Amino acid sequence: VNPPTGDLRGGRVCSWIPSRHNTWVLPRMATASKKLLNAEDAVVEQMICGLLACHPTLTRLEGTHVLLRADFQETKASQVTLLSGGGSGHEPSHGGWLGDGRPTAAVCGGVFASPSVDAVLSGIRACAGPHGVLVIVKNYTGDRLNFGLACEQAKAEGIRCEMVPCHVALSPLPLTHTN
Repeated sequence: VNPPTGDLRGGRVCSWIPSRHNTWVLPRMATASKKLLNAEDAVVEQMICGLLACHPTLTRLEGTHVLLRADFQETKASQVTLLSGGGSGHEPSHGGWLGDGRPTAAVCGGVFASPSVDAVLSGIRACAGPHGVLVIVKNYTGDRLNFGLACEQAKAEGIRCEMVPCHVALSPLPLTHTN
């Protein structure tokens, strides 16, 4: 019996091996876990520490999951700052977007969970300057809710703050495409 040509598992073609029952099976390695985690409850903290270790242009708001450009003080004094963020799990999303000409701050939530209103408000307070903060939010219900509430609280504190929801869902084919 000839082996199958392959099987797409997680976007890659896997090799088949013969079994003792004269059939072909995928090797155990191909179906193993796809994650390398030290501890599930420490994923976000370790991701942030890793980004900070690799990128000296980033800093952190102590005691939070808020990442900032290291030059955020100069940036907020001279221009509108950009803040974004959302749930972790798509690294280096959020913290990996920070840099010159890009967001000033990123608020990282738990894995696939929006950051809390308090975390977002801490980020807004840290990067707010005389020109204000533009909060860029993905069109996810939890993000819109928590970032929106934080923006309202910042405005109540006298911080110039506006929120812009954006759509990040991408499709490789037009939505009208059918086979």
